[in-house]
Amino acid sequence: MTRGNQREKDRERAQSRVGGSKGKPVKGDGLTPEQRRERDAKALQEKTAKKAAQDAAGNNAGGSKK
Repeated sequence: MTRGNQREKDRERAQSRVGGSKGKPVKGDGLTPEQRRERDAKALQEKTAKKAAQDAAGNNAGGSKK
């Protein structure tokens, strides 16, 4: 059984996807994985510090969230 020109069409579609991808954004931040880890760790530390400051200030009057 032959596939006709399905392979050619699929290759054309793949090429068009490479040029202008409409799907997920590519990691184009220019960072190495180590730099990305450091950046993310710093952001997480800032987030947890902010959360701790809010809890210490008593902004948790609504009770626990479930």
